[in-house]
Amino acid sequence: AGPGERWFRSRHHVSFKLPKLLAQGSFADTNFSSNVDDLEAAARFMAIEFEAPHILVGHSLGGAAVLQVAARLPTVRAVATIGAPADPAHVKRLLGPATERIAADGVANVTLGGRSFSIKRQFLDDLEHTRMQESIRSLGRALLVLHSPTDEVVGIDDASRIYQAALHPKSFISLDRADHLLSDQRDSTYAGSMIATWAEKYLQSDGMPTRSDTLDAVDDGTDEWVVVEIGKGYTTRVRAGAHRLLADEPVDLGGGDRGPAPYDLLLAALGACTAITLRMYADRKGWPLESVSIRLNHGKIHAEDCAECETREGRVDRIEQQIDLRGGLDADQHKRLMEIASVVRCTGRSTQKCIFIPSQRPEAGESTGRRQRSALPRTSGIVGMPRGGLP
Repeated sequence: AGPGERWFRSRHHVSFKLPKLLAQGSFADTNFSSNVDDLEAAARFMAIEFEAPHILVGHSLGGAAVLQVAARLPTVRAVATIGAPADPAHVKRLLGPATERIAADGVANVTLGGRSFSIKRQFLDDLEHTRMQESIRSLGRALLVLHSPTDEVVGIDDASRIYQAALHPKSFISLDRADHLLSDQRDSTYAGSMIATWAEKYLQSDGMPTRSDTLDAVDDGTDEWVVVEIGKGYTTRVRAGAHRLLADEPVDLGGGDRGPAPYDLLLAALGACTAITLRMYADRKGWPLESVSIRLNHGKIHAEDCAECETREGRVDRIEQQIDLRGGLDADQHKRLMEIASVVRCTGRSTQKCIFIPSQRPEAGESTGRRQRSALPRTSGIVGMPRGGLP
């Protein structure tokens, strides 16, 4: 994975890749202008098949490209660059003696940042006609510039020129001791977390829709809906109020692995329901519960092997769950919280069945504040909160 995919994965635990719009051809047959055109085409594709982009992120020459294309995309609200040159013509300075070979032979193989490229004369000619300072000055979007002061491919002066040319709102983050490719995963993770935090402001602006347009067509007396949408492939968009997430299937099952699988989301919901309930109860009682950690695992077993199941045919879902309580809880407090955890359990339904099994025996709580571990008892059905609330 390149730096862009690494930082996105580190922040959101999912990854994405642009469609392979250039399925044929090679880098040697492109130029800076065609790369900018490709970005615009990719954005148009996303708008039709998924959702129009609101944030653009570009690394190195890609950073210069997103600065150029942003003005063509009205949905874009903010732009982030990583190690970007202030002028694409900077590439000519990096080529050194290869520039003469390209002028004489029309093409040459060069190495930039540890990667080999075949560059033709038309690529360099195109760079001469690019006016980056004008594009940056008239960007009209929020800008975040990330650059390493020790970047040996694109110097820190380029970052200064970009920043000085841009109008506010603009921000700068120094990627201290990082190389140009962010080859150290700690650097790419840091860059990703900074971009994601900065971008949230522009993804949650007033202009961002908080629900699917299909909600307007639903009139049953409620305006709170979770909306699930799918197009081609298995990648599924989920909208819950102002929140967005993706669901998908693993690559080996034909999916794109762009989000958790449905069963992963189910486990997350079960665990979150239990954890939040315990947190609320402990806070209301004023108990010293520091944290709750819940581990869940899903599988299937034959119904005939399940003593607690109502049905004896087919297969049933088997969910293994562990609850870890941390804090200075005494034995009675620990016991009561585990009783609460057993109340937030599966309730019977004829259409869906599952069983919860403990991974180990519950341990008595201690007042020393050390990690305390327990597990939920077995039960059948699907998760449900007890009616009437907790005692």
